[in-house]
Amino acid sequence: MAIPVVDPARYDQQLEAKRERITRAFARFAPPTLEVFPSPPSHFRQRCEFRLWHEGDDLFYAMFEVDPEDPTRKTVVRLDQYPVASRQINELMPRLLDAIRDHDLLRRRLFQVEFLTTLSGEVLVTLIYHRRLDEAWEIKARALQRALGVMIIGRARKQRLVLERDHVWERLEVDGESLVYQQVENSFTQPNAEICRAMLAWARDVTRGSQDGDLVELYCGNGNFTVALADNFRRVLATEISRTSVASARINLEANGIGNAEVGRMSAEAFSQALKGEKGGRRVAEMALDDYAFSTVLVDPPRAGLDEESCHQLSDYARIVYISCNPETLADNLETLCRTHDIRRFALFDQFPWTHHCECGVLLERREAYVTG
Repeated sequence: MAIPVVDPARYDQQLEAKRERITRAFARFAPPTLEVFPSPPSHFRQRCEFRLWHEGDDLFYAMFEVDPEDPTRKTVVRLDQYPVASRQINELMPRLLDAIRDHDLLRRRLFQVEFLTTLSGEVLVTLIYHRRLDEAWEIKARALQRALGVMIIGRARKQRLVLERDHVWERLEVDGESLVYQQVENSFTQPNAEICRAMLAWARDVTRGSQDGDLVELYCGNGNFTVALADNFRRVLATEISRTSVASARINLEANGIGNAEVGRMSAEAFSQALKGEKGGRRVAEMALDDYAFSTVLVDPPRAGLDEESCHQLSDYARIVYISCNPETLADNLETLCRTHDIRRFALFDQFPWTHHCECGVLLERREAYVTG
């Protein structure tokens, strides 16, 4: 892994390079002009994890720089500050070390620290150890929690001690609305909160005026898009395989007062089979699929993208909203999707500044020949 070098004065230059690269890579699909959503140039990550390095009495945060010519060779890089991380994380990093450096119960065999912060000001710190944690550790950790004004979780092999709660609450202002999200420790959440807000606003915009139809969402996670898009549709059915994420998504729907959305625990592949009538069972029956009139599908798949069968399944929908964290697999999937659909909106979200990674959003609409044919 390459540790990003942050230079805010060069941010516009690096973003323009991404815009040019994505524009060239997708030119063969004849998309509309690329919409570009910039990130804050620094302090944009709300969650980070660091190794904790022990050298005698010294203690410091570390990451590993991998030799591009020999991936087995790694160099330890000391981090006293990390400008990629939120200001809360940077402010807390030295305070945490100062608080535990001289306390053997807190620092002994501590090898990793994870920070989860929010724009709304909450902080959750996970301390991960190569030893079992006991009552004496918990007493010290509770004092540390009070001193730092954060929430703490202790982890060790087959052990997880939650001192207050295992999640934070994020509050995002989107289109003049305040949306709240439970974000659970050690589960996926969007790391760049400002870009997350931009993605939600864009998805709301491209699906506006859809109240006469229903939305089906695959890979819904903790309901990030589900919460934001529910107002745009008559009903929403979202699916996700992670048990933790499904539970969190249901809590988020309730927290936002959303009554027209349901979340089912099922893989995207199994759900596709259920839609085709090839899969039954209790979970499928509870979804009452015959009650929906799906006009739009939203997919936010992992980096591997969608398999060929899933792409063909999406072609049945009049409108597709595809959120992608990997432009290469997105392009592969568009080779199939563009046989029946045209790209109407195309967006670049700079989720990870100072890296080559790009997040893209695509709105596709089915061509008239395939609506009536």
